[in-house]
Amino acid sequence: MVKRVRVRGIEIAYEESGRGEPFVLLHGFLFNRSLWREQAEALADRVRLITPDLRGHGESSVAPGSATMEEMADDLAALLDELGVGRAGVAGLSMGGYVTLAFCRRYPERVRALVLADTRAQADTEEQRRARAEMERVALKEGMGPIADSMTPKLLAPETFASRPDIVERVRSMILGTPPAGAAAALRGMSVRRDQTEWLPEISVPTLILVGSEDAITPPAGSEAMRAKIRGARLVTIGGAGHASNIEQPAQFNRALADFLGGLSV
Repeated sequence: MVKRVRVRGIEIAYEESGRGEPFVLLHGFLFNRSLWREQAEALADRVRLITPDLRGHGESSVAPGSATMEEMADDLAALLDELGVGRAGVAGLSMGGYVTLAFCRRYPERVRALVLADTRAQADTEEQRRARAEMERVALKEGMGPIADSMTPKLLAPETFASRPDIVERVRSMILGTPPAGAAAALRGMSVRRDQTEWLPEISVPTLILVGSEDAITPPAGSEAMRAKIRGARLVTIGGAGHASNIEQPAQFNRALADFLGGLSV
């Protein structure tokens, strides 16, 4: 059941399930908290799952200006304060991974464990910034339809896109449900995010990195580079998955996540 809380001048929509140690799941750009449906079902008997809609996405408020990764990290800190959670495991996919890294850097004492899925530590290149600016223009002028058309095949493995209409429609539906102003704010925020590469060795909590074997947006080589920089990090490649690996191959994704959670000390 969706819950809502007002923090930092915006309303955050979120869901909770399960019990035990708190564990936060942060969705990616153009997605929302429903991205984690299979994980919530699989892991509810292990942890207390908290799945918010990031600002400008799903049912959370759209705020003026840029939705920077630091702003979203501060939103998460405020949400956890409201829930009485001092320390939690935090997982993020894609943009959610950018927010997870920002949260870990700003609030290291609040992170018990880290999961980085289909994401990267590098800042945008100039070419990527130009592409984000063009996507922002399209979102604000033409709406989310053209973005759903162009992004859905990029987010999924070719086999998923060709033979899994349920997953294709689910991804399209999330994109179409994202407010254009929220997408634009996040695009601006991602384009100016800081490069975290040289900071990665400072991460001192247990870390799992997950990546789809066919992820064309944040390819496996980038995940291997992150693994090499984070002390003790474990990398699991999700076979037959693209950028949305947790919904394309949920059994593999959930197994890796459950194994990781099982190895954490209480």
